[in-house]
Amino acid sequence: MPPRRFKTVVCLMMFFVCLPCSVSELQARTRVENICSVYGMKEIKLTGMGLVVGLDGTGDGGKNLPTIRSLAAALKHLNNPVVDLADLSAANNVALVMIEATIPASGIRKGQKLDCYVSSMLGAKSLRGGRLLVAPVATPEIGNGIGAGLCSGGIILEDELSQATGKIINGLVMERDFDLPFIDRRTRSITLLVDRHHAGFHTASEVARVINSEFSFEAGNRQLAIAQGPGRVFIRIPKQYMESPVEFVAAVMEVGIDRPHQQARVVVNPKSQTVVVTGEVEISPVVISHKNLTVGVGNPAEGGLPGGFVPITGEQGQQSTQRLQQLVEALNQLRVPTEDVISIIRELHRSGKLHAEYDEH
Repeated sequence: MPPRRFKTVVCLMMFFVCLPCSVSELQARTRVENICSVYGMKEIKLTGMGLVVGLDGTGDGGKNLPTIRSLAAALKHLNNPVVDLADLSAANNVALVMIEATIPASGIRKGQKLDCYVSSMLGAKSLRGGRLLVAPVATPEIGNGIGAGLCSGGIILEDELSQATGKIINGLVMERDFDLPFIDRRTRSITLLVDRHHAGFHTASEVARVINSEFSFEAGNRQLAIAQGPGRVFIRIPKQYMESPVEFVAAVMEVGIDRPHQQARVVVNPKSQTVVVTGEVEISPVVISHKNLTVGVGNPAEGGLPGGFVPITGEQGQQSTQRLQQLVEALNQLRVPTEDVISIIRELHRSGKLHAEYDEH
């Protein structure tokens, strides 16, 4: 077991040393867990096929041979074999469905339950009132021969506009354990993955630096953390934590970072008329003419131009690039409609004047 980390005296000493620090500076620190995840801990998808019965004439049975064959196989399993498939031609209260479930990144144990979701595969009009017969689900790695769990139960429609899909609360009972390994036993280490919106050489280096600083005593002034790329940080587990690696991971995830790097990014959604700007998005000097509006960015003209010219410059007009935020604020002051703002940003991106990752959906 690792020694208890007594920091009370150290914290009292640091309080007097750090008096000049403002509260806002202390609150600006971001925990590692907010921008990183532990390699090996991932969600696992389970899929399978099954039969929904008890429908009020809204199934896909009768005319669809795959559904009839599945129903015949189910009846045979229940010791009631069908000699002629034509005997099931009127079974329109049955539907063949795809079953899906997700094992959380924290793993799961045998006997625990999860919600599962069903979707019609062959044109059932509605799954309202139906019940899923017991059906196995598995991962692609396991294959269809070995089930990870069994699904069954009554179906609840989540959306009245989409009656061909439904949910079964706690409908999946696990038949095996899923322990997701997050420790490399060979190297006695863990690996942190920086999420894609913060990934960068600066962020990875900063994560490694603060972890090395936080655990310098346990490491004997050696480096525990090494940035191996813009999105990956390798961390050796100190010998004090070998018997309790979970405690070490918890301590690592609580470490704070002063300035996590954020990729300059613009996300635009024309349908909802939403614009999200992250990081410091810059734009090069440009003059934009849109409808009855003319906007100049970076190089102000002397005097005004017809159509509502808006010069946007930095201090004393010396900066050759400007922030997108400045442009958006100026357009908002002029009461420019959001759809026109989106059109302007789109054209800035197409012309190469917008220096950021651009995502429109």
